[in-house]
Amino acid sequence: MKLLFDFLPIVAFFIAYKFAGIYIATGVAIAISLLQVGIHWFKYRQISSLQLISLGSIVILGGATLLLHDELIIKWKPTVLYWSLAAVFLGSQFLGPKTFIQRLMESNISLPKTTWTNLNLSWVVFFIAMGIANLFVVYHFNTDTWVNFKLFGILGLTLLFVIGQAIYLGTQIKQTEQSQQ
Repeated sequence: MKLLFDFLPIVAFFIAYKFAGIYIATGVAIAISLLQVGIHWFKYRQISSLQLISLGSIVILGGATLLLHDELIIKWKPTVLYWSLAAVFLGSQFLGPKTFIQRLMESNISLPKTTWTNLNLSWVVFFIAMGIANLFVVYHFNTDTWVNFKLFGILGLTLLFVIGQAIYLGTQIKQTEQSQQ
């Protein structure tokens, strides 16, 4: 259910685009994102840094898209978001005792430090690659193709990456358990 909630602005953007165009879709995505973060704040009295980065990128880039009436700006939003996340994950390698991914997942799983580092760095590479993929689609295809890529391509690639991460974690957990016996 949380995954559906997280993808709500993307799905709303896609639907609004299909019925009303890029500028209405951008406004809808901004509104849904603000509502989503507001609901999360009301319910939990906290907002994660990931939510703030995502909200900031849609409000700033979406707002600039609407203000300047330039769809290229909103097309850069996934790249800005992914590269910001890559910077946060990479920065966590050097700031503090734990990587960002470790802080997110350690309450559910125990892994050696090197595994946390490898996992964190793999997310950095993934986010950089996704930003590049988005720009490739932005500059080589029309807006319809980009909107479809934004929903289906990014979602599919993310799902494949998460499955790969799960397989990697499974092998690491098994190795950790065997070394502890």
